[in-house]
Amino acid sequence: MAQVASLTLLHNDDARPIIEAILADNPGVRVLDMPGCVKLDRDMELVVNRASVEERLGRTWDPQEIHLVLVSMAGNLDEDDDRFLVGWKH
Repeated sequence: MAQVASLTLLHNDDARPIIEAILADNPGVRVLDMPGCVKLDRDMELVVNRASVEERLGRTWDPQEIHLVLVSMAGNLDEDDDRFLVGWKH
C-alpha cells in the first residue's frame, strides 16, 4: 500500500491558483473540500510547480508563498526555487 502525501490549504482566493496548479500537475489527486480548507491527497507525492502557479496568477510566484496558505502537510518536504514537493521516498 502506498503512503499518502498530503497538503491542506486554506480555502481562499490566495490559495485558489495553487490548488488549481496542484490539480493540473498531479494526476489522481484526491480532494476533500471542507469549510475553510481544502485537503489534497495523492499516493507517494504532491508537487506544486512555480510555473503552473504563475500561469494562473499572472505574476511571479515564489514557492515559499505557499506557507501563507498552508495549514498542514504529510510527507517529507523537498523545495527549491521552482517547486514545493511533499512526498515519500520509494
